Amino acid sequence: MTKSLSCQNFEDIRLIILDIDGTIAGESNEVNSAVIQALKALQKQGIQVILATGRMYCSALYFAQAIGTDLPVICYNGAWIKNPKTQESLWHLPVPIPLAEELLDFCEQPALRSSLDVHFYLDDQLYVREVTKETELYIERSRIKANPVGDLRFLLDQSPTKILAMSSQPEVTKALLAKLKQLYSEEQLYLTQSNPYFVEACNPGASKGKAVRYLVEEVLGLQAQNAIAMGDNFNDLEMLNYAHWGIAMGDAPPEVKAQADWVAPSVEEDGVVAALEKFIL
Repeated sequence: MTKSLSCQNFEDIRLIILDIDGTIAGESNEVNSAVIQALKALQKQGIQVILATGRMYCSALYFAQAIGTDLPVICYNGAWIKNPKTQESLWHLPVPIPLAEELLDFCEQPALRSSLDVHFYLDDQLYVREVTKETELYIERSRIKANPVGDLRFLLDQSPTKILAMSSQPEVTKALLAKLKQLYSEEQLYLTQSNPYFVEACNPGASKGKAVRYLVEEVLGLQAQNAIAMGDNFNDLEMLNYAHWGIAMGDAPPEVKAQADWVAPSVEEDGVVAALEKFIL
């Protein structure tokens, strides 16, 4: 992008949209004190902060409380928006049951089953076939519980909010994503990655970009020109492109950095603080 980044360009900013993992939380799985202080200073100036994450709502809420925002949380890559003050669901677009069944069949074929863990998310609960070592690491980082149920098909009397296929081998998820994108159009499924180990499938009407647009314009009564978005991965691209200013983190893939207006230092270097100090604070 070729926008000129000057202080005057930021006079209309009323909202900061933040990803969690790789943006405000790094290896420690906590928000550094410098980031918390900067975000609270921002809110004292009347600039609101919202989170947009691939995480479950119950997992994202921990970070919303840490940074002191009670605005609606965009979770599940934009498939669900929930208001923590009222507990009201403002937006929910689950995966249709027939597609969920097809995805499960595909991921559990013999050639893939041994290298993939499949996660179903229903009513903000995680359901798995069994709790593997990879799933244990996932639930520890997410601060949640997993419900092992054996055959996930027994859950398909309702539509899952999101389906995640996880592997410790990035080459497996890369090949899986490529194959699924051949099988399903963007009108059928929204397929993305928040890190190299995940392939995430959502309703085609769901993405961080679409959910951000809805929350900003329909709920908060603002416009894209009032927003800055910060993220670090492919599932952040739509919201970075939607916001008036899209800022990529230093550890973002080159394809994400290429579409950003500015590249901040990495999450471990408190890149969010650097961005806010440069353009807002």
